[in-house]
Amino acid sequence: MKEPTLGNPQNTIEVLQKYNFSFQKKFGQNFLIDTHVLDKIIQSANITEDDMVLEIGPGIGTMTQYLAQAAGKVIAVEIDKNLIPILEDTLSGYDNVRVINEDVLKLDLKKLADEENNGKPVKVVANLPYYITTPIIMGLFENEVPVESITVMVQKEVADRMQTGPGNKDYGALSLAVQYYADPYIVANVPPNCFMPRPKVGSAVSGQARRKRAAQGGGGARGQCAPPAEGSGGAIRRPAARGGAQERHEPRRGGEPFGRNARRIVRLEEGRLRAGFARTGILPRQIHLSVRQL
Repeated sequence: MKEPTLGNPQNTIEVLQKYNFSFQKKFGQNFLIDTHVLDKIIQSANITEDDMVLEIGPGIGTMTQYLAQAAGKVIAVEIDKNLIPILEDTLSGYDNVRVINEDVLKLDLKKLADEENNGKPVKVVANLPYYITTPIIMGLFENEVPVESITVMVQKEVADRMQTGPGNKDYGALSLAVQYYADPYIVANVPPNCFMPRPKVGSAVSGQARRKRAAQGGGGARGQCAPPAEGSGGAIRRPAARGGAQERHEPRRGGEPFGRNARRIVRLEEGRLRAGFARTGILPRQIHLSVRQL
């Protein structure tokens, strides 16, 4: 298997020029060009040859090369059809990689994991477009995708909010929703000069170890988080996840607001969110409770 050739500015530029590639703002494309950050991501994700890794948004295949070296199998989902010929080139020396040209928000990831990994938990590693961070992460959790861990590059502000606890000014619905399913932590802060083109905001690698908890009256499947019984907080589980998107817009790397899909989700869930809070007696502006307390 080939050694990774991408991950530095010179090689990245050569590939982009070879294919006359133009960055598309609507996809929030910013490619990593720092090998130290890439090594840190692979190390923190604790990937072994027994693992199947789901990579969302491989770009030109920079992190995919590193993942392919460490994992037994890599499934990379890329929405931009213009990147597919590039990926075929940059990943030609890696026979354990499959590239899927689809919108990850429309893909049945649970079915994909079942087919490609016999239903065993997968590890998710991604350099996520900021404008769809919340829909992707919560979609992995809520749709019962068998996920063991998530290691993702996100906007630093969002990484901070996901891992902060009650009493902090950044604690809110997004914190509560993510911490219901996982134990988030910050692996590393990543400055704008580690990307091409440079984003206008700082980034951070967020690690999220999936919680393995037993449902009342039974045990949860391996790698899956069993939902609480009725009356134990289940009424606000989904709305809280969407409320995290609504409470403060996540700009894409160019500073633009939340994506169209996320805005639609927020509108659909607003009524359910209010109803859920009403049933529990918790006012939306008074979320100072931890997941355990709820």
